[in-house]
Amino acid sequence: MTRSDTSSDVASDTGSGARTHLRGLGLAGLCAVVVLGLAAGPAAAHAGVSASDPRALAENVTLSFTSEAESDTAGIAELRVVLPKGIAPDAVTLKHAPEGWKLATTPDGYAIGGAALATGTDAEYSITVRQLPDEKSLAFKTLETYGDGKVSRWIEVPTDGEKVDNPAPLLQLKAAAPGAKAIAPGPAPSPTPSAEPPVQPSAAASSAPVAAASPSAAGEEAGSGTGTVVGIVAAVVLLAAAGTFWWLRRSRGRT
Repeated sequence: MTRSDTSSDVASDTGSGARTHLRGLGLAGLCAVVVLGLAAGPAAAHAGVSASDPRALAENVTLSFTSEAESDTAGIAELRVVLPKGIAPDAVTLKHAPEGWKLATTPDGYAIGGAALATGTDAEYSITVRQLPDEKSLAFKTLETYGDGKVSRWIEVPTDGEKVDNPAPLLQLKAAAPGAKAIAPGPAPSPTPSAEPPVQPSAAASSAPVAAASPSAAGEEAGSGTGTVVGIVAAVVLLAAAGTFWWLRRSRGRT
């Protein structure tokens, strides 16, 4: 074999190795993209709110809520909402809800629930508020409890345009109508038991107290969930990289 033939063979092997390396990197990158897409899937679910009259100081406003189902094993059984400042629990009445669901006031808002919905079914309901406060936006921190006891906390309120993992339903309000005034607050709730039957969540759902809506508890769970997703992504990417390295060595061994 001549020197020129040897040089050609070396160049050919080098080019082949480079192409193999690039294919391996492409494979690893594709795996990473797919995993990231799968990890981002559950985060697409959200809870939202809309209003029939989204103006500050508007009266007798219907607020419609939607909580998207994100569990593959159980349906939503209860929603607990912390009302924003300016809306008292006794200023809220139920207008529409899934069949059999009841609304009961809590010290800082209300709970609505009943028999768990079918798995994958979004929870949709509406309430009537006596009057909206004179604010620019209203956040309705929400806890979703599923029939199997899982709790999703949509309680983070973004500031300065930042993105959050578990945003609370947020209602943007327009300026009050000319001449609109705050109406006098209604009488304080009676200490006697209400005629309205309390919400009777399932045994699994009752394990999630309203106090769990505190920002600290929610932050811990949100952080835990995010950390788990990041760990899974990192592990899969490392496995993909290891597989690529093994494949490259095997290909070089064959040549």
